[in-house]
Amino acid sequence: MKISRDVAPPLRPFIRKVWVLDADGAESTGRERVLPTGLMHLAFRLSGAPFTFFPDPAAARCETVGLDVIGGPRSSSYVKQLSPGRSIGMQFEAGAASLVFGVPAHELAERHTSLADLWGAEASELRERLASIEDPRALIEALERFLLARLPRVHGVDPAIAFALDRFRRSVPVSQVVDQIGWSHRRFIQRFRETVGMTPKRFCRVRRLAHVLRLAERKPAASLAELALDAGYSDQPHFNREFRELTDMAPGEYRAAAPAAPHHVKFVQD
Repeated sequence: MKISRDVAPPLRPFIRKVWVLDADGAESTGRERVLPTGLMHLAFRLSGAPFTFFPDPAAARCETVGLDVIGGPRSSSYVKQLSPGRSIGMQFEAGAASLVFGVPAHELAERHTSLADLWGAEASELRERLASIEDPRALIEALERFLLARLPRVHGVDPAIAFALDRFRRSVPVSQVVDQIGWSHRRFIQRFRETVGMTPKRFCRVRRLAHVLRLAERKPAASLAELALDAGYSDQPHFNREFRELTDMAPGEYRAAAPAAPHHVKFVQD
């Protein structure tokens, strides 16, 4: 069972959503492909096995990160081991996670990092505190209180980057946004990468794909091709290339898998 909700108002500029997952039964075994969102997340395993990832669906070799993990912003998919247990996590708004963790976003991009590598003993102390709470909503509130206590040390996202992110949500081209900000292209790309974790064009490509996946969930009767054209892809071959590059799947494979959540495709059973 998964519980997800909007965060407390003071956290909304920083965090998009918080969730608690109590996994058991057949749905908690096997592996799943996680498709990119371009955003960062933080997760704690409160019971069960540590977070484990694989380079490809059938690989025997794995990477075990631990019981607390920062998922850096990604522009490609990854494979995750499913296992029974309880976890809590959150997804950050673009550009906000680097403020909370205190390091440039591009240093965490395209990989998973143990929270202990950045916060030391504070990470395990927080996880133990969370693991002692049974009620899911009380658990979410406890994590929110911890982050609220850190907010006085956190400044907002650079106004120029915040402006760019807003314009990108409106499908304004990168070159036009750079002109509106008044920076050089080189300076803008460098600051955007430090704040968000990837280049502006790559970020826009990932977020456009994420938009198509959300539309597919809301409009199951519509074809992916129709949704892709609505999202601004020039034609079907363009969409197919983008989809495969960013997800390691063809659009038809994704639709056939009928994922329960847009970015989580289960495909291997133990």
